[in-house]
Amino acid sequence: MHWVRSLITGISIPCLMLGLLFFIASLTPSLIPRGPFVQGVLGGIVIAIGYLLGKIIDLIWRAADLPRLRGRSALIGNILLAATVIFLAVWTTTSSLKWQNELRSKMGLEPAEAQHLATILICAAATFAVAYVIGAVVATLFRWIRSRFYRFMPARRANVLGVVTVVLLLFVVSRNGILDQVVTGLDESYEAAQKLFDSAPPPPADPNRTGSSASFIDWRAMGQPGRDFVTSGPDAEAISAFTGKPALDPIRVYVGRADGDTPNERAELALAELKRLNAFEREVLIVTSPTGTGWMDPGSHDPLEYMHGGDIATVSAQYSYLQSPLALILETRAGLDQATALLKIVHKYWKTLPEDDRPRLYAHGLSLGAWSSMYATNLFRLVDDPINGAFWAGPPFPSDLWHYVQNARQPSSPWMLPTIGEGSLVRYASHYADASKAEAGWGRMRIVFLQYSSDPIVFYDPLSLWRAPPWMNDPPAEDVSDHLTFIPIVTQFQLALDMALAFGAPAGHGHAYYAQDYIVPWVQVTDPEGWTAEDTERLKAHCDLGFQKGCSNGR
Repeated sequence: MHWVRSLITGISIPCLMLGLLFFIASLTPSLIPRGPFVQGVLGGIVIAIGYLLGKIIDLIWRAADLPRLRGRSALIGNILLAATVIFLAVWTTTSSLKWQNELRSKMGLEPAEAQHLATILICAAATFAVAYVIGAVVATLFRWIRSRFYRFMPARRANVLGVVTVVLLLFVVSRNGILDQVVTGLDESYEAAQKLFDSAPPPPADPNRTGSSASFIDWRAMGQPGRDFVTSGPDAEAISAFTGKPALDPIRVYVGRADGDTPNERAELALAELKRLNAFEREVLIVTSPTGTGWMDPGSHDPLEYMHGGDIATVSAQYSYLQSPLALILETRAGLDQATALLKIVHKYWKTLPEDDRPRLYAHGLSLGAWSSMYATNLFRLVDDPINGAFWAGPPFPSDLWHYVQNARQPSSPWMLPTIGEGSLVRYASHYADASKAEAGWGRMRIVFLQYSSDPIVFYDPLSLWRAPPWMNDPPAEDVSDHLTFIPIVTQFQLALDMALAFGAPAGHGHAYYAQDYIVPWVQVTDPEGWTAEDTERLKAHCDLGFQKGCSNGR
């Protein structure tokens, strides 16, 4: 009890008030609606950060021997400060429910209940308490180490070496913990992949399918995402039933990570399979890069096969077994190298074919796949015989090509939905725009970016630690809160948390891309013959009727 009492009495009121100001700021909305538990944990973390920042300022103030309030003046100052902060906290806490419900309404979600305020406060207090205890333990460790140094060195030197020693200890402990988690995750991913190989279902009997006995690609090594991709989607019968015209079975080629030892080997294998299936005789050829696990979004690929009557081939190669966030950190080069090898090898063969007797060639990718596909689309290599276009959805914020294009926007256009030149080369789409409108018609190459205005994977900005992201200087988009405000440090944590929540956002918001928003951009990029606006609406309805995030008719 004595230890608990000393912890409570040791709390600095001014530092706690600074932490509460950070908590107040964290209640303001960001891009993704936050539940009470998540909001509470975020609030507790930023209280701890504010408290720590206050202690650091106090330490520097003392070291500089600057004047301090004492006695009655200090008491009155603390009371006034606490009263002001508590008033702001009460006002902001009650307003946060309104702010969150306004954002939830914009995304079609049910309003949050009033009791979520109590949950926020309890979770915030518990999170701060845990962080405060951890800080107290670290401080105790520092004092113990420093006392040992006092025995054989001056106080100032002991203080410095004590800090250095504690920092090194914490680094070793946390570093080993993180590495252990990464290794465990890799082991689980590898084990899961091996189980897929061992328990693979029978390969397709149709020799015109990738993975069949006639295929160059090993069905067992393809992995579950690849097998799902090549065995799903609409067949000729389903497409014909929708269009009322004769149709072809679409060609889908997928090379698993275990099908080759290097990116080039997998790319060459993909090319050989494309040739085997006569894919270069189709009207359209899509070279796409999957997400980190190798997943291919049916909401993107299925509609495209309907609109081209099945006269289309799609090829992809897996580069990782990891979830996209892990793949982004641990296997960044793997994705970039695989996408580059695949597009390079396919394009090299494609440009040897007669220009009037080869498929139109397009690049595509979603999320991490968009990043790697953009990296692979080397305009200098393609300049002699360029591809016909590209469609990239949810491009992650580190993408260099995306940044280059964004910064070329017309100054009067918003950052979240920019206008590039007259729109003859590059256009943007979102949940509220479909890339069909531009000052000029399309040129020879057509590029579309699909990015939701509420997607933090796209609009996260590492520099938001101290300055507002460019999009915060524009009027808020239709699904962005009117109350979103830049606050140094706090905004950084809000956007980082948004990235973790983005995958669970409602369809059409956050990082949840879905079929209806792919359809018109694909029409704009690939220009299907004889396609009409009525066809677009019928396809959207067909996708809604079939699947919420796709419109496959399993085959």
